[in-house]
Amino acid sequence: MTTPAPLLARKTWSRFPETLAAPTLADECRALLTQQRAAWPQAGEGYASLESARVKRLQCDGYDVFLQFNPKRIVSTGAKVDPGSIRERRCFLCLEHLPDPQMGILYEERFLILCNPAPIFRQHFTITGITHTPQSLDGQIGVMLRLARDLAPGCAVFYNGPRCGASAPDHMHFQASPINAIPVEIDAADGRRRRLRMSVENVPVSTMERYGREAFVLESGEADTLEHALTRLIAAMRSAGGSTEEPMMNVIAGWHEERWQVIVFPRRKHRPAVYFKEGDEKILISPAAVDIGGLIVTPVQKDFERVDAATVASIFREVSVTANDVEHILSLI
Repeated sequence: MTTPAPLLARKTWSRFPETLAAPTLADECRALLTQQRAAWPQAGEGYASLESARVKRLQCDGYDVFLQFNPKRIVSTGAKVDPGSIRERRCFLCLEHLPDPQMGILYEERFLILCNPAPIFRQHFTITGITHTPQSLDGQIGVMLRLARDLAPGCAVFYNGPRCGASAPDHMHFQASPINAIPVEIDAADGRRRRLRMSVENVPVSTMERYGREAFVLESGEADTLEHALTRLIAAMRSAGGSTEEPMMNVIAGWHEERWQVIVFPRRKHRPAVYFKEGDEKILISPAAVDIGGLIVTPVQKDFERVDAATVASIFREVSVTANDVEHILSLI
């Protein structure tokens, strides 16, 4: 479906790379956020509520995680993403359904960088395709890497697969968060926590050690070779899963010191069993990139207060692939 030009023009605050008023895209995003908080009540309320969000640290076996009590995230955490529910609701990322005050930065004439009105971070952006196409990283790795480079040093970019936390699996989008706001970004940059497993087209591929869930880390300063290596990794994950669909995964990409760091979490399950329990046994945690990256959003206060390190470790084990799965994936690259 083609987006009408007048509608796109009305929703465009500025364009990258042509018409930025600020020196960098990161600066322009901050300016957009200031404007949207003032002009769009829902955004203003969302970011104001974040000021009182509670955070606590849990020490697990070999790693730390943080819980964030954030009631505004109930819409995303509790989103119904089954095909029937998707068909019955209108797409909230399509331009014609955006609230009137909402505007964004048009990126490469293909994506619109929007302020997320239910933020997890003090800067939280949704980067939505201007046309309604399904969530898929196929053909989009290059733009993800460019976004990570262009948003640096302010933000990193993350991607939730259509079966791994994307609340709009029918509409292609990324998200952006402040650099190093997701704990795994810092952990993965520490060479002592990684184990080099192989090199793919001169791109080192490592795994995380004693991390409670499996993750691949790729680093390179060359966009083409990194894109090819990521493509091969994703193809191996698809083959290992025995499916033609996009493999279940979450991806976080950042740009540091003239090179990309890309973290890939291979998944085997979207939501843990406790998510579907009834009554007091239910825990409303739906792991996406931020959560499996070490910042777990709990929109329900009782969950924030009772979830402990053992619960987190159990959820991570349940939704992540196994160590044997990782070995199988590596053998297929």
